[in-house]
Amino acid sequence: MHYSRGLTALEVLVWIGIFVFTLGAIVSSIIYFYRINATTINQAHSVTSAQRGIEKMVRTIREAAFASDGAYPIVSLDDNEFSFYADTDSDAFIEKVRYFLNGNSIVEGVVDPSGDPPVYTGSEVTDDISDYVRNTEESLVMFTYYDAAGAQIIDYTDVAAVRFVTVNIIVDVDENNLPEPFHIRSSAAIRNLQ
Repeated sequence: MHYSRGLTALEVLVWIGIFVFTLGAIVSSIIYFYRINATTINQAHSVTSAQRGIEKMVRTIREAAFASDGAYPIVSLDDNEFSFYADTDSDAFIEKVRYFLNGNSIVEGVVDPSGDPPVYTGSEVTDDISDYVRNTEESLVMFTYYDAAGAQIIDYTDVAAVRFVTVNIIVDVDENNLPEPFHIRSSAAIRNLQ
C-alpha cells in the first residue's frame, strides 16, 4: 500500500526560500547586465539614430537643385556647415537647406520660400538629426567637398565647383567608457550638377 504524505511546514519554507533566492539571483543578474551595458546599449541606439540622420542628409544633398527663385543650388560651404537648395517635402517649391554642427548635435535647418516671386526670408525651422557627435573633440571636419575631377576643394568661395560631398562624423555617448567612438562616413554626388 502506497501512502502519500503532504509537505511539512519546514519543507514549504525551504522551497519558498530556494525560489526567492533563485528569483533574486536572476533579477540581480539582469539589473547588473543592464547597468554594465547601459553605455553600450545607448551607444548602439545613438549610432543607429546617427546613421538614419546621415542617410537623410546624403539623400537631400544628392537632390540639390536650383532654387525656386532661380538661385544656384549651393549657397555656402564650410567645414561643419553646408547650405544649399533642395526639395525636402515633395511640394512644388525648393527649400533652402542647411546642415550644421551645433555643439554635439547635427542640425538640419529648412527655410520654405514664400511670395510671388518666391523669396527665402522666412524663419529657419531646425531639427536635430544626430546627437552625441564628437567631431569637435576629435578635430574632425564634417564636410569635405570635391570638384568634377575629384580634387578636394579648399577655396570655399568657389561653390560652383562642387560636385561631390563627403560627410564624416564620430558618435560617442560616453567618452570616458567603452565602447570606442563610432566613425560614420558617407558621400553624395550632386545629381543636378553632373
